[in-house]
Amino acid sequence: MPFANLPDVKLYYEFSGAEHLPVLVFSNGLGTNLHMWDGQVEAFSQHFRILRYDGRGHGQSGVTPGPYTIEQLSWDVVRLLDALHIERASFCGLSMGGMIGMFLGANAPKRFHKLALCNTSSKFGTADTWNTRIQTVQGGGLKAVATIVLDRWFTPSFRSSHPKETQAVRAMLESANPEGYVASCAAVRDMDLRDALENIHVPCLVLTGSHDPAGTPEEGHFLAESIAGAVYVELPASHLSNIEARDEFNRQVLQFLAA
Repeated sequence: MPFANLPDVKLYYEFSGAEHLPVLVFSNGLGTNLHMWDGQVEAFSQHFRILRYDGRGHGQSGVTPGPYTIEQLSWDVVRLLDALHIERASFCGLSMGGMIGMFLGANAPKRFHKLALCNTSSKFGTADTWNTRIQTVQGGGLKAVATIVLDRWFTPSFRSSHPKETQAVRAMLESANPEGYVASCAAVRDMDLRDALENIHVPCLVLTGSHDPAGTPEEGHFLAESIAGAVYVELPASHLSNIEARDEFNRQVLQFLAA
């Protein structure tokens, strides 16, 4: 199985697409693994060599002691590229993955051609909100928050019309490692990237969902207005727009990255 042995963690990764194509990194959100991007593989692998990975504390990657930081999770991406001898790539991150993308754009711009920042925010929620989430998971595991999280990830109409896809995402969330999840909650809780946005000069797409209660359209507009030259796109979806509005997500992100 493909693992990259970084200095303090082992990361699981998968490649898709021909080796001669430019590399595109997909970075998953909190409580998910690289399979959240399954709906992107066929479309994007025609244009890119896709590199998906399980973030620290998630999926098949190592669970190191927390709390984590977005800075730590971001340098994991750079070290993964180093381990795989990839000098430069494009990047698409959703939610927590989008925060990672912002940090990378501000702090490692020479490693990335373009960034797609999807359903994300420069500052997610309040410390009290995250502390409550952490305490709930510590007391009852991921199943204790699964329904609340799914209600935020998908619109009611999608959940009712796509029960199979919704159940698959629920299973992904409920199978997440509680320690890794809690450590990553702390990373999102403690990160405020608002002052870093003006330092991002990598070409950026900011994509959000009209019904996203987390990475709201208001926050998306703020990001697009704060990052020089950023392109803004809004889809009729909630938080996991790459699943709920898959075809339009694929079209818009590919149009930006492949231009």
